Order: sequence, then C-alpha cells, then structure tokens
Amino acid sequence: MINSFIHIILLLLLPPLLLGVINKTKALFAGRRGPPLLQLYYDLFKLARKDVVISQVTTWIFSAAPAITLVAIILAGLLVPMGPFQAPVVFAGDMILFAYLLGVGRFFTTAAALDTGSAFEGMGASREVTFACLSEPALFFALLVLARISGSLELTAMLHAPMTIGSQAPVASLVLVAVGVFILMLTESCRVPVDDPNTHLELTMIHEVMVLDHSGPLLGLILYGASLKLFVLCALLLHIVFPFSVGSALPDWLLFVAEMLFMASVIGVIESVMARLQMRHVPHLLIAATLFCGFGFVLLMRS
Repeated sequence: MINSFIHIILLLLLPPLLLGVINKTKALFAGRRGPPLLQLYYDLFKLARKDVVISQVTTWIFSAAPAITLVAIILAGLLVPMGPFQAPVVFAGDMILFAYLLGVGRFFTTAAALDTGSAFEGMGASREVTFACLSEPALFFALLVLARISGSLELTAMLHAPMTIGSQAPVASLVLVAVGVFILMLTESCRVPVDDPNTHLELTMIHEVMVLDHSGPLLGLILYGASLKLFVLCALLLHIVFPFSVGSALPDWLLFVAEMLFMASVIGVIESVMARLQMRHVPHLLIAATLFCGFGFVLLMRS
C-alpha cells in the first residue's frame, strides 16, 4: 500500500521537475543561467489563477479535452510500474489499455484543435495523427517483445522481465527495443528532433500549434499533461535500459528518481547538440523506430 501511495505521489508531483532539468541542461550547454529548476511549477500556479478565453465557435470538446487528456495520461501512469515495484493497477491485458489511453489523450487533443476552426490548428492535428500512425506500431512491437520475454500480458510483469531474468535476457532484442522506444518517447513528448516545444513558428509546429487557443487553467492542464506523458514514457523506457534493483524500498525509490532525472538530462543534451529534423524526414525516423522494435521481435522469435 505504501509503495502504491509513493507511486501516485511521484506520478503527480515529479513530472514538471523533469522539464526543469531539461531546460537547465540546455541552458548549461548554451552558457546561460536559464529558467529556475521549478519554473513549470510557477507557471502552472500562475495559469491556474488566470481567466479562460474561449472562442464562440468552439463546443464543449474544446473545454473538456485538456481535462480528459490529463485523466487518460494519469490512468496510463497507474499502469506503468516505477522501478522494481508493482504498479497500482495490474491485470492481464493492461498493456492494451495503456496504448489506448495514450490514444484517447491524442484523440481529444486533436479534436479540440479541430474544434477551433483554425487552419493552423487543423494543420497541427493532421501532423499529429499522421505521425501517430507511424509511431504506434513501434509501441506494439516493443510490448510484444516484452510479453514474449516475460510470458505474461500484465504490463508490470512485462516491464520487470529484463530485471528478473538477469543474464538470460535477450540483450540484442532489448537494445533494439530500447532504441525504438526512445525515439517513440521523444515523438510522443514532442521533443527534438521531432518537434520543438519552444518554437512559435506555426508552419513548423506540431503539438504546440494545436494548443494556441487555450489559455489560463486549460493551458495549465495541457502543460502539466505534457510533462506527465514524458514522465510515464521515461518510466517505461527505464525498465529496458536500467533494469536494476537494490533490493530495499527506500534506496530503490531514490534510484528510480535519480534515473528519471538522468534521463531528463540526456534529453536536454540531445536537444542541445542537434536541431529538429525537417518535417519530411520525421516519417523516416518513426519508420526506423518501428523497424528497430520489429527486428527485436524477429530476433526474439528466431532465438
């Protein structure tokens, strides 16, 4: 029970800190001081106190989408275990629910963008859905590899498999899956090289252009949901790249937090040393992610 409580606390409170670490890392590479580490917490508090401006042409979808998306991501976070601990919600086939919860969040985000009637936001929604069609196969191939290794359809058992089987783990397949999932994480979180969350040029934006009309608490929900999605996907990736456990509750929780902050630093380094890809090259990257995970599954089946 106490581990489930800690899971929920970290899930709700830690995500904005990851973006702070990313921005601090980027500022360090640029030789700047950068924003405070807790800047997103300040921004969320400020947005919560502001009024909401809603266009007269929108419907209830525009106002409800940020909250529905946030709830979907929180539910997805309850299915993903943190470190060696069991997730609060576990049942056979929960991996399918996890994928569909991410899809529900994407659906309502794009629906809210289309609801505004804006050509720019419609363009961003079109790009988001197109890239999702290329990234979701990579996720399912990765889940198939983990299901094959663990012999289970429970997400917790699947993600704990690389740690429990130890030296018997199929390293080649896991390396390929790790690369694919890392690309998937950057794509789903709208990070460089797929998207730039700090850009304001509509013609090159994907996710940011879809939320141009949101303001106040609605914008705060979107920003918080984006950080939460990054947190959940990082937690999923850590089970593949860092399948380690100390064997004691407190050290394992501290190790998990340290690994999450390290992963945020890695993302910050990537965004500092490379630019975003041209839009026409993004599908190639997503197809590569699918191929990495697909070849990982083929290697596993042939072994």
